[in-house]
Amino acid sequence: MSNNLPTNGQGSAPVEQTIQFTQRLRAEASQEPEKVHTGEVTKETQIIAIYGKGGIGKSFTLANLSYMMAQQGKKVLLIGCDPKSDTTSLLFGGKACPTIIETSSKKKLAGEAVSIGDVCFKRDGVYAMELGGPEVGRGCGGRGIIHGFETLEKLGFHEWGFDYVLLDFLGDVVCGGFGLPIARDMCQKVIVVGSNDLQSLYVANNVCSAVEYFRKLGGNVGVAGMVINKDDGTGEASEFAKQAGIPVLAAIPANEDIRRKSASYEIIATPGGQWGPLFESLAQNVGDAPPMRPKPLTQDELLSLFSADTVGRNVVLEPATEFEPTGRER
Repeated sequence: MSNNLPTNGQGSAPVEQTIQFTQRLRAEASQEPEKVHTGEVTKETQIIAIYGKGGIGKSFTLANLSYMMAQQGKKVLLIGCDPKSDTTSLLFGGKACPTIIETSSKKKLAGEAVSIGDVCFKRDGVYAMELGGPEVGRGCGGRGIIHGFETLEKLGFHEWGFDYVLLDFLGDVVCGGFGLPIARDMCQKVIVVGSNDLQSLYVANNVCSAVEYFRKLGGNVGVAGMVINKDDGTGEASEFAKQAGIPVLAAIPANEDIRRKSASYEIIATPGGQWGPLFESLAQNVGDAPPMRPKPLTQDELLSLFSADTVGRNVVLEPATEFEPTGRER
């Protein structure tokens, strides 16, 4: 019997390379995160992590929030921590900025050190950067986040004199690097972005559960509140916030003008503009809201926010018989 690996007709090298690549990915995924800064910030800086379901409007909310804060005289740093690297796109009118991960790789190959000017860019008083992430199937997104923060540490991130540092995190995943701000006390408070739909509120509830879990382990991060985006007035998100014991910091309406301008990478949070007062209020609320211990909802409590027609609570779970999946009786 031959012990040769399958070749797909092209020799063993491609298959061996695939096996080696798979082994590297598994080894990378099994690595424990390195310790990050957990001490007090040297400046009076509020570090706030914003979580929400992918596509719910975190980047839109943060780009406009950071812009308004800067117009109010605050020194703001916006950090994109989503592998899609889309956090700063709206802020920069659709233009993507180089990510820390890709810049770090290029500089390392050239034998050069990364400088602040290589990864940090600004517009109208807002400073912004993207951590970035690997291409699909080419690495662990969580490890990419960790690598990005390690680079920020080397650049003296915790010595920078910002009033606010806003971190945009994918809320669908709260493990590994994506859970760092909560698990390692890297921020003082968390804000969740959701809408009047079950999936976004499930994610918001999951983030609240993570915060409560680490509070029980001695952590200090709390939830400052919720931003309701694309609010159609049906009320599920505000009821969720009420039951979870967190305030609604702002409700951004489901409005065609907002949708159109967001899609064309326009900032709407301009003083004196139509939507200026909304984001002025949000900026004030974000700054003032204290970190609180949330009360995560159970699955049944979460489902009860919606009508039975919406979530299918009238469906009865019918056990399968032994014969149906196997074709034979026991």
